[in-house]
Amino acid sequence: MSDQAQDKKQNTKPIPIPTGPSNPETPRGIPKDATVLVVEDNVSNFVLIARLLGFINIHCEWKTSGYEVVEYADTLPRLDLILLDIRLPYEDGYAALKKIRQSEKLKNIPIIAVTAEGTQEQMNKAKAAGFNGFIGKPLDPDKFPEQIRRIFNNESVWEIPFEDRGF
Repeated sequence: MSDQAQDKKQNTKPIPIPTGPSNPETPRGIPKDATVLVVEDNVSNFVLIARLLGFINIHCEWKTSGYEVVEYADTLPRLDLILLDIRLPYEDGYAALKKIRQSEKLKNIPIIAVTAEGTQEQMNKAKAAGFNGFIGKPLDPDKFPEQIRRIFNNESVWEIPFEDRGF
């Protein structure tokens, strides 16, 4: 193996995801030791969400599909919020939402749709289905922590990306 190929091999590392607090201050209204379940099939989207949540001292768990999401969530010692993608393999976000709402343990957990289908029509459909909020992709890293803080403070968050609002 050439020196250049060896260097490339040694420099290939997985993307680090924060596991501890990167910001010593947890924003007001977010419980200490808060846990968010992120149901997202796209690794890049999950990494972005995990980093943004880690920045505001929120621990996150990851599930890649709606399939068996209730069974997985039941194993978590604490769960404060679910961020649920709509388009998922095996079982979409709407089917997963329905199952979560049927679970006695999970039925009162806020569930926010986080989807690339960030249109007014899709937001209305999510509201009618029983989601507690809606954040359209692409996520805005500058706004996302504030959106999460608002959700934890029981404020309504129903937002689509700026470019999809018809401006």
